[in-house]
Amino acid sequence: MSNLEIQDVDLDRSLSGYDYELPTELIAQNPAVPRDSSRLLVVNSPNTGKETPALNYIFRDLSELLQPGDLLVMNNTKVIPARLYGRKSTGAVVEVLLLEERQHNCWLALVKPGKHFKVGTKIIFDGDRSALGTELRATVVERDEATGGRLLQFDVPENMSLVQVLEKFGEIPLPPYINASTAADEQYQTVYAQEQGAIAAPTAGLHFTPELFQKLRDRGINQAFLTLHVGVGTFRPVEVEDVTTHQMHAEWIEVSAATVEQIRATKAAGGRIIAVGTTVVRALEGAAQSGSLQPYVGKVNLFIYPGYQWQVVEGLITNFHLPRSSLLMLVSALIGRERLLKIYQQAIASQYRFYSFGDAMLILPAATLNAGDW
Repeated sequence: MSNLEIQDVDLDRSLSGYDYELPTELIAQNPAVPRDSSRLLVVNSPNTGKETPALNYIFRDLSELLQPGDLLVMNNTKVIPARLYGRKSTGAVVEVLLLEERQHNCWLALVKPGKHFKVGTKIIFDGDRSALGTELRATVVERDEATGGRLLQFDVPENMSLVQVLEKFGEIPLPPYINASTAADEQYQTVYAQEQGAIAAPTAGLHFTPELFQKLRDRGINQAFLTLHVGVGTFRPVEVEDVTTHQMHAEWIEVSAATVEQIRATKAAGGRIIAVGTTVVRALEGAAQSGSLQPYVGKVNLFIYPGYQWQVVEGLITNFHLPRSSLLMLVSALIGRERLLKIYQQAIASQYRFYSFGDAMLILPAATLNAGDW
């Protein structure tokens, strides 16, 4: 192995190898209207080492870019109103971001100001008390060392779930880099969102419309669904220089037997598996860690970075991700880190819009590092 090759391998595993500079004005604050009018950067050529620029399309062109018999796999999670405001018994104002339910009406949450949330602290939340007939209250019962958060036991009647009343007390949490948005809550949900439990949207799916789905069906491009409730692991920064030592926060997934059968039938018929978003990638690959894709319900914490051996996913639709993020590393594992960063520079030069409300990228199977293996 040459010195140059050694350097490339080191950068693939080094946090500094996933850095890039993004002009602030390219961070999208609002989604495209209509949804499928967003731009789409298409990577469809083999990774030959030559300069092969991605091609510019509009997202509604997707039906012409895929092939009859392909299968789009989508995450049908629904974002809950997970941001709550309230006050402690002392009157101090507090902010809570729910992360996941650990037991019935007992939730792991990030809290502000964190250092003052000791076990036993009681919180009264602002909102419409008609949903419960009284105030919504919670008690801090434990500190979570892994996240720095707290476990909050909510005072909700035993026959009710907190999720049932959250719309009266909470609000949809947007990522911190979206700070000047006028988007309605429904614009931060996919049109096929169904299973409540996420604290963030699976944003690659935000570009789809009912009209585009019809065009896809007319062309013989099918859809399958799974659930991954997007949690704190998606946003937690990678903080170790040796990325191989990064620990992902586990996220809850459900990959049904019906979806597994659709995937198997698609592959058997010569169709291709196109994941809509990195959450779908983590769910499918996480459900295949036994060596083959199997139905699965439970938590996964699969961290994908260059060198990963792909089991299920052949192509990917994804938005543009933050520098030094686990999501950037995942996409790098599919097409190569250097190549991905060159494509990002092309997107920046072409004024693509980045992050959750931004534009999208389609990586076709022919463009992946494993193109010859499928």
